[in-house]
Formats: sequence, structure tokens, C-alpha cells
Amino acid sequence: MTDQALKTTPLNAAHRRLGARMVGFSGYDMPVQYEGVLAEHRWTREHVGLFDVSHMGQCKITGADATAQFQRFVPGDYEILKAGKQKYTLLLNKDGGIIDDLMAGRPDHDGLFVVVNAGNKDEDFAFWNANLEGDAKLTVLDRALIAIQGPEAAELMSAHEPVLAEMGFMETARLMLFGVDAYISRSGYTGEDGYEISVPADQAERIWNTLLEDARVKPIGLGARDSLRLESGLPLHGHDIDAATTPVEGALTFALSKSRKERADFNGADIILKQLAEGPSRVRVGLQVKEGAPAREGAEIADADGNIIGKVTSGGPSPSLGKNIAMGFVPPAFAELGTELKVLVRGKPAAAEVIAMPFVAQRYYRKPKA
Repeated sequence: MTDQALKTTPLNAAHRRLGARMVGFSGYDMPVQYEGVLAEHRWTREHVGLFDVSHMGQCKITGADATAQFQRFVPGDYEILKAGKQKYTLLLNKDGGIIDDLMAGRPDHDGLFVVVNAGNKDEDFAFWNANLEGDAKLTVLDRALIAIQGPEAAELMSAHEPVLAEMGFMETARLMLFGVDAYISRSGYTGEDGYEISVPADQAERIWNTLLEDARVKPIGLGARDSLRLESGLPLHGHDIDAATTPVEGALTFALSKSRKERADFNGADIILKQLAEGPSRVRVGLQVKEGAPAREGAEIADADGNIIGKVTSGGPSPSLGKNIAMGFVPPAFAELGTELKVLVRGKPAAAEVIAMPFVAQRYYRKPKA
């Protein structure tokens, strides 16, 4: 894709002024790094990383039938989702395959606010437009999306709006922030505490620059975003999961609500329930590559005897652990923690071991139970 064909986010000029190295990603001209992936990764783990995720798709599904219609295609129970809460869920096809993974919540009383992946948003929006029935209505939003991630994020953001310190993980709100109408959730895709803030596109650069005035904040590119989410064991759609992957295969069964499994009233429910009962043919696992170079996407996974049993879907060095880690798919018989396997890196077998995910402990802020 040529530079001329790439779309831009409202923060494109800001990235270029900061000297970002820009690359094409999901059809957008995006910053892959500023001062370097390793430094940006570590800064986010220790302080606050500021991410432009405006390439993601944002929409609202409204109307009296909004929730019932939305639930036809996801396995989470949104009928019981209270205002001020959001959930991670999966948009499924009729075979139980994951069309996309997404966040959907109730920041206000006007239906569901949904954020989907950049590379899938056109397909997702077309899917809903073709399949929503009754008075459920899809409205695509033209807004910027900024993620503030890291252990100092709450202290930083509460200085701008004190109520944000009171939010817990996966809570969401619509409020005036930085003088604009904002949708905000305490969430993110780095494994760190933090927030995602949706703001009007024409105000994004002002807010971005305001946040960067704080010495605790640095801009972070897609390179570190990828290494952070890998350490946190979070799948990347189009790589670790796709439309041919079910939630059971993708090790995402936490997204299947008990009530929905009992009712079996969502796309692909029969296939997913059968896999839950009988087991899938493959499952996503975490790996430590114990020797040699990192195992990257596409590297083959072999059993101890050298028989090819699967493939790596994401992999690289872990800046936090100083080890090479990866995710990939293997048959369930080889998925037990501690199983010794091999990965073929540049055609040479290297020792690997199935280990638990997340590789690095997630540090989301969860409110103490009353």
C-alpha cells in the first residue's frame, strides 16, 4: 500500500512533529516507534505511555432492540450489563469463528458504545448493518481514540478529573473531560492499568499535547504496543485469532457467559458447546523459546520427536522477562503446562516449553470488594 493510499488519524501531524517512524498498519499511516521499541515498552511498564488508537472503529448501537440484537452475534450477556460497565466480547459467525474481538459497554443510557479493531471495522459495520433487526440502529462515530497506559496513569488522569481515580477496571463513563464530550473507560490492551478516551477528532491534538506536557508521559508506537500485549497474553485478531478460530480454540472461554451457554442463543453456539464438552482439535498456548532466536509468526511447532503439530501466531523477545516468548496453536494433548516442545526457527529446531499466560502479570485496577 502506497503512502498516498494510507488513511491518517487526527494525530498524524503530531506524530510526525515528534519524529515518529511511520508505517502502514491496517490501512493507516501509524507511528511504529519514536525513540525505540525497548525504551517505549519499559517506559509504559514504569510510568505512562500515550498511544494513538484512533484507527480503531467506534460506533453506537441504539434503539429498544439494541441489546437483544447485539447479543445474537456475541456470547456475552449484555442484558445484565449495568450502566457504567463494559465487557470484552467476540463477534461470531455462524460457525462460531471470531469475526472480531471488541469492547462494548454502557457509558451512558444511549445504547451500547462499541470499539472494534481497525482492520475489521468495515467488515464489522457491514455485518451489523446487514443483520441488525427491529429498531436497532448502528451509528458509526468519527472520533479520535487515545490510550493512556501505565502504573502512573490513574494519578495523571485524576489530576484532570478526580472522578477517574474512582473508576475500576472495565468501568466506563461519558463525561466532560478536557472541555469536550468524552467517552472514557478504565481499560486498555497492554496489561497495565490505564484508560481509553474517545474525543472529538478536531480536539484530539490539543488533548494529546496537553497530556504530553506531563513529564511522566511519553508517546508510544505500535511496536511497543505489540510487545506489551504479547507479554500480557492478549491475542491480536488476524494473527492469534481469526474467523476460523472459535473462542474455545482461542483460549477465550472467559468471554462466554454462563447464561448464554445455557440458552445457546448466539451465533455458532452448537459448535462452541460441542467443543466445550468434547474438546477442540487445537488450542492457543503460551511458549517460552529456551534457546536461539525468537520464534516469530509462522514458525512451526513440533513435538519432542520432531513431528509438526502447530504454528506460532505471535512471538518475540520479552523486554520485561529477558526471554523469548510466543503464542501458538497445538493439539490439546500438547497444551499442558510444562510440556516440552520444539519450534523451528529459520529451519532449525529450538527447545520450547508450554508456560502459563499472561507471561507478565496484568496490573489492571480492580476495586476492593465491599
